[in-house]
Amino acid sequence: MGALGQYALLFGLAAGVVGFVLSVYGIARSVGRVRQEPGKDVPATAGELSRDPVWVRYHVRYYGYALLFLAFDMEMAYMYPWAVVYRQEGLVALLDMGVFLAILFLGLLYGWSQGALRRQ
Repeated sequence: MGALGQYALLFGLAAGVVGFVLSVYGIARSVGRVRQEPGKDVPATAGELSRDPVWVRYHVRYYGYALLFLAFDMEMAYMYPWAVVYRQEGLVALLDMGVFLAILFLGLLYGWSQGALRRQ
């Protein structure tokens, strides 16, 4: 199969998925009932009306946790494909992953030095 055929197959799959999602959405809209209830728009927590405003800002200290989580989450996302091709590539793949992990470790050390891991 040539490159044009592969692109046609990819386009066909994408169009099929979009068509399937739109058809399921259309069936759900035509079969299901939509009821307007005033209680649906009221912010509530565990059945109680919320005392606090709905749009609460998070404290800035949580952003450090979020960034560290994303860094190590992306590490796992890159390590799975790397583990698949490691046997084929050999030492080059090992060195590449070593550099990648070293960069992440430097980010961890920086976050630690800035107090991102300190419990508050």
